[in-house]
Amino acid sequence: MKHPTREVCEELLNEYQTPEHVKGHCRAVARTAYTIAEALNKNGFLFDLQLILAAGMLHDIARVEDKHWKVGAKWVKRLGYKEEARIIKAHMKHSFPASLKKIDETDMVCLGDRLVMEDQYVGLDRRIEYIISKAEKKGHPEAKPIILKNKEKTRLFMDKIEAVIGCTIEELMRGNE
Repeated sequence: MKHPTREVCEELLNEYQTPEHVKGHCRAVARTAYTIAEALNKNGFLFDLQLILAAGMLHDIARVEDKHWKVGAKWVKRLGYKEEARIIKAHMKHSFPASLKKIDETDMVCLGDRLVMEDQYVGLDRRIEYIISKAEKKGHPEAKPIILKNKEKTRLFMDKIEAVIGCTIEELMRGNE
């Protein structure tokens, strides 16, 4: 099988001792990314939904490790899931392309991750408020302008998606709860 199934992903999360709250986060990111990509596919895009599901499920498999995106990518690549590993490695420092003509599965998983807090879809504003608060609590107030700049880029990316799917991502997610 080219991509691991949801069941195999669950087994891997267990095998690699991913904490329960992180598993919930991974499930929510996978669900969010899949829902957005599915809506885009209904409008002419050709996303590999199984890749998005698997990469979303596994993106934080190593979250308790230092540089979890690199460690997780290495683990998943060693299992033979190269495309998932590529997405996992990119998810912490990903930038969205200017044009929707250049988007791929990585963009969907990364967008899902930016819209989910713990195991719930919360949208961009709440997620960014949380990230800023976390940075400030860790003694990094200088991170706020960088986070806000990334928020604006993400919002512009979301606007383009919403123009294609004909509704807001918020409405899309509410309809798929």
